[in-house]
Amino acid sequence: MSKNKSFSTETSERYSRALFEVSKDADELDKVERDIKIFYSLFNSSLDIKNFIKNPTQSIDQQNQFINILSEKLQFSKNLKNFFLLLIEKKRIFFVKKIFDSFLSICAKKRGELKASLISSKELSESELDTISKELSETMGLNLKFDYKLDKELIGGFKIQLGSFMIDTSIKNKLKKYEQVMLEI
Repeated sequence: MSKNKSFSTETSERYSRALFEVSKDADELDKVERDIKIFYSLFNSSLDIKNFIKNPTQSIDQQNQFINILSEKLQFSKNLKNFFLLLIEKKRIFFVKKIFDSFLSICAKKRGELKASLISSKELSESELDTISKELSETMGLNLKFDYKLDKELIGGFKIQLGSFMIDTSIKNKLKKYEQVMLEI
C-alpha cells in the first residue's frame, strides 16, 4: 500500500477498478455509470438513505433487502446490484461514496476528460462557462469538465484548479500577496 494513501482510499480505488473492469467486460459501462449517477443524486438528496448506508448497526439482511428493492425500483444493472451486495457482504458499503467517486473518475479519464474546478467572483452564464471550457480544452489538449462555484469573497477574478495545477487571478489572492510583501519590509 502506498505511504501517501489512506486505507479507505486504497480500498476504494481497488473496488472501483474492479467495478470498472467487470462493467467494461459486460459491455455495460455506460449503463453502470448512469446508474451510479442516479444513485448519487438519491444518496446526496436523502439524509435517510445516507444514514442507512453509513450506519454500521444495520444488519446485512436489512442492507441486502434495501439494495434489492432500490435496484429493482431504479432498474440498476445486475452487475451494479451484485457490486452493492458484495460491498455489504465485505462490510465496505460505507466506502460507497469514495468508490463511486473513483469509478466516475476512471470513466472520465478513459473518455479523455479532465475534471477541473472553476471558482469565480461573479455569476457566469452557461455560454461563458462553455467558452472558458472550450478555450482551455484546446490549449490543454484535453476535454475539460468544470465544477463551477461562485465565491463573492474573491472580490474579483477567478480560480481554476486542474489536478495539481492552480491558476489564481483573484483580487483576494493579490491582496494577500501585497500584505505578505508589506509584512516583510
